[in-house]
Amino acid sequence: MKRLYFGTDGVRGLYGSAAMNEDLAWRLGSAAGRWLKSVKGVSAGKVVIGRDTRASGPTLEQAVADGLAHEGCVVASLEVLPTPAVALAVRKEQAALGVVITASHNPATDNGIKYFGPGGIKLTDAEESQIEQLMPSTRLGASTGLLPRLDGTGNYRAVAENLLPEPLSGWIIVSDMANGATVHTSGPILRHYGADLRCLGDEPDGQNINAGVGSEHPEKMGEAVRLHGARLGIAHDGDGDRCVLCDEMGMALDGDELLTILALYALSKGRLANRTLVVTVQSNLGVDAAVRSAGGCVLRTPVGDRYVIERMRAEGATLGGESSGHVICADVAPTGDGLVAALRVIEVMQETRQPLSVLRRQLTKFPQHTAALQVREKKPLVSLATLSAAIQNVESRLGEKGRVLVRYSGTEPKLRLLVEGPTDNIVAVALEQLVAAARADLEVI
Repeated sequence: MKRLYFGTDGVRGLYGSAAMNEDLAWRLGSAAGRWLKSVKGVSAGKVVIGRDTRASGPTLEQAVADGLAHEGCVVASLEVLPTPAVALAVRKEQAALGVVITASHNPATDNGIKYFGPGGIKLTDAEESQIEQLMPSTRLGASTGLLPRLDGTGNYRAVAENLLPEPLSGWIIVSDMANGATVHTSGPILRHYGADLRCLGDEPDGQNINAGVGSEHPEKMGEAVRLHGARLGIAHDGDGDRCVLCDEMGMALDGDELLTILALYALSKGRLANRTLVVTVQSNLGVDAAVRSAGGCVLRTPVGDRYVIERMRAEGATLGGESSGHVICADVAPTGDGLVAALRVIEVMQETRQPLSVLRRQLTKFPQHTAALQVREKKPLVSLATLSAAIQNVESRLGEKGRVLVRYSGTEPKLRLLVEGPTDNIVAVALEQLVAAARADLEVI
């Protein structure tokens, strides 16, 4: 069943619009409470809620909580906390549900709502559809008032501060927190290990989350690494469930490079569960080549970290993620965690005594070009005759030496196009053809 509100990572939209407002938040909270009772058989279920640093967060948090309370749920606020820390809080508190008020890497004008089930596992498509079907048509009842507070930071630090085999004394590290939810966690945890931090994006004001900083703007981190002679840089997105790293030369590493480093190291130590890495269709084919040459197996899923997690659970894998920087280390955390991923890469650096500039060479990427077009309307791809013909033409030319991926974003009004092939020139020309065809079929804004 097609979902009306939920995308690949919760419900997300422009704050104040029909796509995200307090009335909708209340209805989604009420629906989740009804779902707990009618589908899961949980009455008076415990629910924990966290949020990022957006100005719209507190009122949306209150609205969701009021909707849940209306259905008999007992709700506590974790206040500003990274998404992975909320997932861990769900597990620690044995909560029936976790909620995060965030729009992740989107600008401050957007906000969103995403749910975690028991154990801190993201809900499935089917479960989100069930919640949508239980949404009341209007907002009911009065506010429950100030929410009780619950500490989630201490629990998260207790996990993250026990991952590295040795301290980071003498390590200069640039930490870009995107003016987001990691401002109270990443800095203290890295300093716990003895790192000498140079911080960016650590002064949130409610309006500057992801604004020219964070994982969407790694060039700022790279400049700071070069300026300070840092060992590496770590850049988060607004809710802290992903990261982009850069090496000591200031060159950024994406999720594919991080996953390859972690998978190959784990394989060399006999620690990669079922010798399996799970990635999405977006990941470069070079990942498959590197991991398989080391004796591992690569499995692919649709785009979205929760699809990766679902496949990991089904296959008994403990490592997976996306090229965007969502890295799931399931032996530590139930969802993508940017800081845990960074610490795991640092562990490889410590154990191998190799800098990131050397470790990244383990992945030889196939030439890949991408484009993202903001569109007025997400028309069904099968209805786009010009684009469909262009895709067929490009795929015919590439044969077995490349691939084409065209999809709509699950969180933004964007058409994403990807081409991989044998040479940069072939790939660039093919992508230009696809972009032109898409513009002929869609209103691009």
